[in-house]
Amino acid sequence: MSNSQTVVPIQSADLDRVEVAWFAPLCSDDYRYLGVPDGQLRSNWQNTSEVLLTAEELGFGNILCPSSYQVGQDTLTFASGVAPLTSQINVLTAVRCGEMHPIMLARTVATMDHMMKGRLTINIISSDMPGEKISSEDRYERSKEVVEILKQAWNQDEINYEGRFYQFQKLTTDPARPFQQNGGPLLYFGGYSPPALQLCGQHCDVYLMWPEPEDALKERMRAAHAQAQRFGRNLDYGLRVHMIVRDTEAEAREYVQSLVSQLEDEIGQAIKARALDSTSLGVSYQAKNVIDSDDFGFVEPNLWTGIGRARSGCGAALVGSVDQILTKLERYQKMGIRAFIFSGYPHKDECENFGTKVLPQLQTCQLSKIYGRVPDSLPLTPLGVGERR
Repeated sequence: MSNSQTVVPIQSADLDRVEVAWFAPLCSDDYRYLGVPDGQLRSNWQNTSEVLLTAEELGFGNILCPSSYQVGQDTLTFASGVAPLTSQINVLTAVRCGEMHPIMLARTVATMDHMMKGRLTINIISSDMPGEKISSEDRYERSKEVVEILKQAWNQDEINYEGRFYQFQKLTTDPARPFQQNGGPLLYFGGYSPPALQLCGQHCDVYLMWPEPEDALKERMRAAHAQAQRFGRNLDYGLRVHMIVRDTEAEAREYVQSLVSQLEDEIGQAIKARALDSTSLGVSYQAKNVIDSDDFGFVEPNLWTGIGRARSGCGAALVGSVDQILTKLERYQKMGIRAFIFSGYPHKDECENFGTKVLPQLQTCQLSKIYGRVPDSLPLTPLGVGERR
């Protein structure tokens, strides 16, 4: 699939496979009936680790572990905990920039990457901290500095950095060298404001989008590519979207109606307001999906916005038969999307549905291997087989 066929030039233009990820509900986000808390679907270790292990068993290439100040689990702690329990699946770990001292974050990333033998991928997050309110420009400037420091730690012998938020001189990178080589763990990033797009275009690898009609997604891709061009780069593109697939479209539509059958609008609004990004630009675009949808909640064929009634962030689902879902994914792939992050309610059940009905019919990969980041043997790092000084 050449660049001429995609919406914009992409990094993995000749790749005829896609990375398919699932979602670990770490942040109080697992339901059978949307908005109705279920004691069996808590964001505790038992439930979320079971979701992750199910995804690995079914052959998903990656799994997103999100970050938010809600009842649930700390992202880095959870990702470290599943490291020795898994052997194949990558762990896309959300890192909220500014939450941890960047030098110590670099060491934490290196530790986790060695524990996973190169299966760590990173989702860069720039939301406010709990109780914090700073400008979008400042948040993304802080994130940019954190990413630049991480990249120094992964690619240089010393960290020398002079920024507005952080200043470091002549710090050895030996404690922060990751398992992955040729640039370190892949950076996935989502954001819509001009500072967000600039950060992604300059430093990140995969630009993640939330679900919108195809024409809107194409505009998001063009905006991100315009920023990447400024730095002589191409990006890869990913889509984060919920998934409800059944043998027939009628069964899928019946299930979505059941999913929201007990949802009260006041409860839905309260759930959305709990998220740290509930007032972001991206969330406003998801709200527009709901407004633009038809009487059944569909904003375009097979894209259902009902989840947006009770979820900040990713607020729509692909809904349909196996054939309809495969057709939709092929359309996205032709646009230039090379990574998908799916989820569904309940997460384990929908992971099994997609993982048995659709995933075996897809040609899949792990982008970290496509990018040549994962060495075939232990790397020449201080935690690998490099010189111990």
